[in-house]
Amino acid sequence: MLAYELYALNQGKRYEFIGVLPERRKNRMRITKDSITNWGRTLLDDDVDSKNIIFRPVTIDCLSGRILWANLASNYN
Repeated sequence: MLAYELYALNQGKRYEFIGVLPERRKNRMRITKDSITNWGRTLLDDDVDSKNIIFRPVTIDCLSGRILWANLASNYN
């Protein structure tokens, strides 16, 4: 399963892990950088600038639940 690890820039100018967003959309064309970072903003606060949120595509193994780094071509606009 495709998912995203989300990170936000903290006060110490270091990226801090926010959480994992599992991708549930069937239409991959609807996936954009903004749609992913907007989800990160809802986890934190609307005051957080989406420019301070980054993400990394990962895969979640369906059997073990382990998170594996994905080597995917990005299609995020």
